Amino acid sequence: MLILKALISAVVIVAVAEIAGRMPRVGALLLTLPIMSLIAFVMTWNKDHDMTVIASLARETLILVPLGLPFFIPFVISNRTGLSFWPSFAIGVLLASLTIGAWFWISSPPPIRPLEIENRQ
Repeated sequence: MLILKALISAVVIVAVAEIAGRMPRVGALLLTLPIMSLIAFVMTWNKDHDMTVIASLARETLILVPLGLPFFIPFVISNRTGLSFWPSFAIGVLLASLTIGAWFWISSPPPIRPLEIENRQ
């Protein structure tokens, strides 16, 4: 099952990258769709069938997605700053790491729930 999940993820990533290379606007649209989130939610549901896990995943995703948006800033201003891809990428990773790291530093971690053993008959 893990190999299937990895293959699905790889196919989605390669497809979006190929489309973005040919049609940047369509590629951006696909990137804004939470494709990986949708896949992760379905796979998590199929694995656990637990809405508590899904709700926690949704809450953390809702918080972390905006915190990751500073990653894009260096790319957006690269024409004005003269930054090439790798410096823009590195600065973007740094910015996103700072915002996400600050969130983890100031917030309390979600409770870790013990693994539950269910008798399924």
